[in-house]
Amino acid sequence: MNTIYLIDVTNRDGVQTSRIMLSKLAKTILNIYLDGMGIFQSEIGFPTLRHEINYINANLELAQKGVIKNMHLEGWCRAVKKDIELAFKNCPKIKHLNISISTSEIMIQGKFQGRKQWNDILLSMLEALKTAKALGAETVGVNAEDASRTDVERLIEFAQAAKENGADRFRYCDTLGADDPITIYQRIKHIVAKTKFPIEMHCHNDLGMAEAVSVAGAQGAIESGVDTYINTTINGYGERAGNCDLVSTILALTYSHGFEDKFHLFDKVDLKKSWKIARYASHAFGIPIPINQVGVGANAFAHESGIHADGALKDRRNYELYDPEDVGRGEPELLETGRIITTGEYGGLSGFKHVYDKLGIHFHDDKEARKVLEIVQYANLHTQRPLTDDELKFIATHPELTNKILTVSPEFPSE
Repeated sequence: MNTIYLIDVTNRDGVQTSRIMLSKLAKTILNIYLDGMGIFQSEIGFPTLRHEINYINANLELAQKGVIKNMHLEGWCRAVKKDIELAFKNCPKIKHLNISISTSEIMIQGKFQGRKQWNDILLSMLEALKTAKALGAETVGVNAEDASRTDVERLIEFAQAAKENGADRFRYCDTLGADDPITIYQRIKHIVAKTKFPIEMHCHNDLGMAEAVSVAGAQGAIESGVDTYINTTINGYGERAGNCDLVSTILALTYSHGFEDKFHLFDKVDLKKSWKIARYASHAFGIPIPINQVGVGANAFAHESGIHADGALKDRRNYELYDPEDVGRGEPELLETGRIITTGEYGGLSGFKHVYDKLGIHFHDDKEARKVLEIVQYANLHTQRPLTDDELKFIATHPELTNKILTVSPEFPSE
């Protein structure tokens, strides 16, 4: 049986959500959490953007050091040769890329205003692909933006050309969330039948079907004999109505009666890490988790109506498809109500050492403590929110890399 892999795009597509932001430190912690959750690849950001360079390079170093153990760290670029060259100039050790270009006629005409035709799209993609491979990319995914509004025969031509020139998979982008489960299932089966090429599903939630469409597309690919990859974001964050939600997708692949025996989900995926990563992302983005969010919302396991409450008390399987423990919930959470000492942007040495003592981290001397304290102060300023225990531990364990992550160097044109 072929395998479904998860590629999380929170740190690239999720952060493109309007009116929100995510600090570079938080993006790093999410990468560490995603790795621990068994996610195959994280789309970490844009290696062509100056403010992403230090963060991306620091995360590549974390992977080299074994802090990020298994997960691929992948950058996103336009399928333009000069962007690929700039990505490798900025981040020489990057090994995984996804390159993207619009393929629908409406976007070719609407975005390029007559400057490009279909053959230009193909040539740009192939030139970028060959450049990436020549510069050392181990894997390259080739993205068809607005694939759901692109003629399917053109998608086949696009994917086949990518395959023949060394690409590793084809990303089908339902950019406007316009697909439905039946249509995408049929389109993906047709594309795979013609190309025998692994496919990524990248679906948005404009019609409220991102997870259903992603899983249906994956089913079409698996049934046609190739591995498939589903793009997700934590808590479904993303542009407009959001992207395909990570936890919902894993639950669907694991517990849906139509899918549980059909699919082989990548063995390393650990659903029990769901609650922790969802809460951290909510804290880092500053977006509350909806009360009815699948698996991790406050009401996901709450029962009030008489029939439901009675049935759940007798046997929770009466009204629960899966258990709170399956998504990492169920343990009591303790909250201190007495004296609390915190550390942050204006914290002093005494309070700082007290906080770290409670975390089980002790410094050799005040000189070492002051060095970490200064980075903690900058990190608190950088995130504009209280630092979590895991963030504080990361800073103390990797102060030099944290300093790199927090450093952004704008380049102003000379006069």
